[in-house]
Amino acid sequence: MNLPQRLAQFDAGAQDRQMINPALSHLGWTQDFQAACQAAALPNAAPYRIAMLHKSRAEVLGTDGPASLIFPPDMTSADVAVGDFVLAEAGRICHTLPRHSLLQRRAAGTGVGLQLIAANVDAMLIVTACGLEFSAARVERYLVLAHASGTAPVIVLTKADVIDPEPFIAQATSVAGGARVLALNAKTGANALLPYIAAGKTAVLMGSSGVGKSTLANGLLGAETLATGGVREKDERGRHTTTARHLFALPNGGWLIDTPGVREVQLADVDAGIDMLFGDILALAEDCRFRNCQHKSEPGCAVTAAIERGEVDAPRVERWRKLVAEGAGNAAALTQSQTRAAGRHTKKSAAKHSGQD
Repeated sequence: MNLPQRLAQFDAGAQDRQMINPALSHLGWTQDFQAACQAAALPNAAPYRIAMLHKSRAEVLGTDGPASLIFPPDMTSADVAVGDFVLAEAGRICHTLPRHSLLQRRAAGTGVGLQLIAANVDAMLIVTACGLEFSAARVERYLVLAHASGTAPVIVLTKADVIDPEPFIAQATSVAGGARVLALNAKTGANALLPYIAAGKTAVLMGSSGVGKSTLANGLLGAETLATGGVREKDERGRHTTTARHLFALPNGGWLIDTPGVREVQLADVDAGIDMLFGDILALAEDCRFRNCQHKSEPGCAVTAAIERGEVDAPRVERWRKLVAEGAGNAAALTQSQTRAAGRHTKKSAAKHSGQD
């Protein structure tokens, strides 16, 4: 392609960008969403971004401001996430646009379904506190979740004003896999997060209750919008103050999704995230003598040899093994659940048609 052709292509791209409604651009709308909207071929439908979900409706933001939309008969609040872009007509959602990122986990408790956490997120702010609450294993789980979704992670250590943060910075850095680690006072240091939430970009706050997520959100919002709570002295665990996910507009033009505190992050469909975070261990495993090596006591295991040489942290290898096993187990459970659901649907359809005959 010669220079005039490149300039013509650049000018065409600039014109396309100018065609995007500024109000939509402010919401995080991009050329990809514009193209998906056009491909949906719903000329009478308007685009909105989901800001909050209720059982039977979604609170959304559009070019004409906030609105409330109902779900169609074949959709529930479990099918969409805060941050999703949808098309709606006559007050009802009629189409969900493809996401550029999606955070999801295995449903809490005994559930075998996937719970959608947030969509179209650019940065995950993994908030944890210096002190007893800190857990390298939990941080790793959030990092895997971020990498699996294509979201850039940032580890945020709070309570750095009351506890020496250096040991926790070292621990977080050792598992960060190159992600940025910040230590701050949640009450006064929220602005340190602004470089990761540029205008038109979206960040999500993730972490346990009582680590300062709502305090950080209030600092970013510039107002006491969210309630905050303390922690129990005996174990430094907090009480849930955020009970639902909510998309907030920041003064700098960015967007923030606050989430309820999560103590257990059940992972599913995150193989790519595990491989990315533990790439160094995977590289070692390629040199193991046996292809199905479990990296425990097998002869010729390159991973255990690296542990013995002090090149790899043994507890980290054990956590990797557990995550791989958990991911495989959850994936199998999800597949089995989907197979059963498909069977029930087939039997129901067959019975319906039999009755019609």
